[in-house]
Amino acid sequence: MAKKEGMSRSTLRKILIFESPPGYGGRSIPKPQQRSLSLSPSIPHVDIVRQRWMEWLYDLERGALPSNSLQSALYGLGRYRRKKVLAVMARRSGFTINAIVDHLGLSKTTVRRCSALFDTGGLDALLGRKKLPRKADDDAFRAALFSLLHEPPSLSGFIRTTWRMADLKKTLVARGFSASDDVIREAIRNTGFRWRSAKVVLTSTDPEYRQKLQRVQDVLSHLGDNERFFSIDEYGPFAVKAKPGRILAGPGESPSVPQWQKSKGWLIATAALELSHNRVTHFYSRAKNTTEMIRMAEILLNEYRTAKTLYLSWDAASWHMSKQLLAFVDKNNARADGMPRIELAPLPASAQFLNVIESVFSGMARAIIHNSDYS
Repeated sequence: MAKKEGMSRSTLRKILIFESPPGYGGRSIPKPQQRSLSLSPSIPHVDIVRQRWMEWLYDLERGALPSNSLQSALYGLGRYRRKKVLAVMARRSGFTINAIVDHLGLSKTTVRRCSALFDTGGLDALLGRKKLPRKADDDAFRAALFSLLHEPPSLSGFIRTTWRMADLKKTLVARGFSASDDVIREAIRNTGFRWRSAKVVLTSTDPEYRQKLQRVQDVLSHLGDNERFFSIDEYGPFAVKAKPGRILAGPGESPSVPQWQKSKGWLIATAALELSHNRVTHFYSRAKNTTEMIRMAEILLNEYRTAKTLYLSWDAASWHMSKQLLAFVDKNNARADGMPRIELAPLPASAQFLNVIESVFSGMARAIIHNSDYS
């Protein structure tokens, strides 16, 4: 009003103090009669209720009302839930249902229900949301879904080995259980089922698997300072030619290797990994046989002549357990010329994953063989 009429707010406040405009020109100015805050009986009841409601809200906002659980719960609520709390507070402050309906915009039924909920269950009942039944939790639907998952898709007319979401949905609808993709996913996820790919696991077919593995573990557990344990195997044969592999390629580059190449030769690497000091002894050859194993044993005997015992561990290849090799071991252990004894700790059959030197060969292949083109 002050902005519209072009006057100051102080002037406007003075005008509102007087019942009628004061006189000017030296006439005595009557003492202003301030309007009393107590409402006159002549004021309509609606205005009285509105004035009382505004004063109550003002006291509530500035914290002049006695603090309680309802007042503390007002903060942080949404618009509709705040109205429910205000309805209960106003009802307890003496406001009529009609006054609450007029000022909060709620229905009479809602006001009554809010008061009843608070009286019976407190704030939890007043502000708690009713949990609606979910189809993903329906027992009949879940039973139909999981009985279907345990059937092969071919029984439902789908020429597949695994279920697809579209097939599941179509079959459930045919059986009287309509559900969306999200409902089916939720039901499967809540039960703990997951879509997983089958993986090939490493297994051994050796009937004495546990006994041989226990023998190796016992040797490693009680290995002395003057004893050495060797993991022995062969890598190859591998051809000397351009090899594919992972390479850091620039934009637009597409590395390639010809499918048909003329080999520049081939090699076999025979190696022994000493587990205590992580040392590798190796040589190259053109064969995998008993002769090469005896050659490796002789190299280890000369290299570790100060040791007391050498444990040789390898897989179940035939040339690793030949009569000629066993005779060489017996002959070495029978002589007393200061050479270390040789003890064999063979690995179970089809258990290459237990041979530690395989990890050395794997790293060597990635770092040296893959993505190579040696002259």
